[in-house]
Amino acid sequence: MKKLLLGLSILALMLMAACGGGESEATEGETIEVEHSLDTVEVEKNPEKVVVFDFGILDTLKQLDVDVTGVPKDSLPSYLSEYEGDDYEHVGGLKEPDFEAIHAMDPDLIIISGRQMDLYEDFKEIAPTIFIEIDAENYMDSFKQNTELMGQIFDKQNQVEEELSEIEGLVEELQAKTESSDQTGLITLATGGKVSAYGPGSRFGIIHDVFGVKPADDSIEVATHGQNISFEFIVEKDPDYLYVIDRDAVVNNEEAAKETIENDLVKKTTAYQNDQIVYLDPNYWYLSGGGLISVKEMVNEINQTFE
Repeated sequence: MKKLLLGLSILALMLMAACGGGESEATEGETIEVEHSLDTVEVEKNPEKVVVFDFGILDTLKQLDVDVTGVPKDSLPSYLSEYEGDDYEHVGGLKEPDFEAIHAMDPDLIIISGRQMDLYEDFKEIAPTIFIEIDAENYMDSFKQNTELMGQIFDKQNQVEEELSEIEGLVEELQAKTESSDQTGLITLATGGKVSAYGPGSRFGIIHDVFGVKPADDSIEVATHGQNISFEFIVEKDPDYLYVIDRDAVVNNEEAAKETIENDLVKKTTAYQNDQIVYLDPNYWYLSGGGLISVKEMVNEINQTFE
């Protein structure tokens, strides 16, 4: 199980103690020691030029009103489309970064995630690099740790605390609804006319593990790309809620999930007959996730299904 471990330098700890853990203006040259699963790195506080490859972190920085310099523009979720503008540098694709462009920017900090993991050594030669990850089995803990790290680096601790508190309140409200309901849910991802299922402990398992929606099947294989399933499987499990993530909508710019899912077989299910097939926004669930904006919207989407 991967966990993000955060470490602060003695100087940073002294500053937080002196200021009561609040937001303050960092002194020039002050650093934070960050320990992640690939390395331990010294990061300058309030870095001016920041390259971000993780969209969850990007939406967190947007919510915290933190400027960034470079992003992978070709794959941006629609709710982060402002970063397509000329004010931001294009740093290549999620899996094929433009190292020449990044090097020319002379960044102070680079933030990457799983899709760039194998290129970590190349990134760290250019600038201090942080590897960010979400532990699907401990989603909220890792999300909170990642967010608090951004608060420490950019002196936004108070705002981070407020934002996290709001999200925790929304989650508690949703949990109260799911705990009192015996309705089940099945999470699916549709792409290219095929469907895979995700259960507890998976990349979308937050619906079960945190939000409390009871799984229609608690033995679904935990795999990066889910468990391949047939439409007969959906009929057999007969979920009250069928949650669908349309990968084609964000990868190929073509919404195809509804045509795939709502066939004659699936129309026999309780979810279809009760109008409880829920098409989740793939911008939050597939492209992003793990950010202050995306997690809040994920909570809201599931919450709306229980209203």
